[in-house]
Amino acid sequence: MTATPTRRRTDPSKRVVPPRPFGAVLVALSFTTLLYVVEFVDRALPANLQHEGIEARTLSGLDGVLWAPLLHGPWSHVVANTIPIALFGFLVMSGGIGQWIAVTTTIWLVSGLGVWLVGPPDAVTIGASGLAFGWLAFLLVRGIFNRSVGQLVLAGVLFFLYGGMFWGVLPTVAGNVSWQGHLFGAVAGVLAAWLVSRADRAPRTSARPALPGNLGA
Repeated sequence: MTATPTRRRTDPSKRVVPPRPFGAVLVALSFTTLLYVVEFVDRALPANLQHEGIEARTLSGLDGVLWAPLLHGPWSHVVANTIPIALFGFLVMSGGIGQWIAVTTTIWLVSGLGVWLVGPPDAVTIGASGLAFGWLAFLLVRGIFNRSVGQLVLAGVLFFLYGGMFWGVLPTVAGNVSWQGHLFGAVAGVLAAWLVSRADRAPRTSARPALPGNLGA
């Protein structure tokens, strides 16, 4: 009797692209479309939703943490965020919708609270760029935590294409760009990658079989 070799299953934590690409595209495009819908509604009413963003260190501006990533100024602001949001949002779906929600929520809240704590006074911060920075940082470092060659290769490609974005975390950025949102978004992305890697390792550790001969008391 010959033994039939078993097919080695791919570790889900080391996936580079989503296992269900169509669903991932749908999620990424739906979220990106939502940004355009919100901006269209703001222009059509007009609703002046730009004023609902984050106002640093004010109680009335704290709820802006929830809305800021959905709000933008001119249409050029939305357009500039479109490709990074759609691409990074798609790639973060490699861990499934549950992980996507967890990572996105972590970045959303941490970056927003960071802006609320150290943002400029007398200013309203809006835009999805903090989320884009967070997703990119997550994709760049997750391969380190997961020890995944494929994810590290993808990180190298993304850094080559979008690494210049990280100049935006420096306070030397001119104009009305929120470097605070970029910085805390990137920090939140690293934090999310670390938390996800810990969560992925926990089930594997608990499910590890006992060594032969170690049958317990």
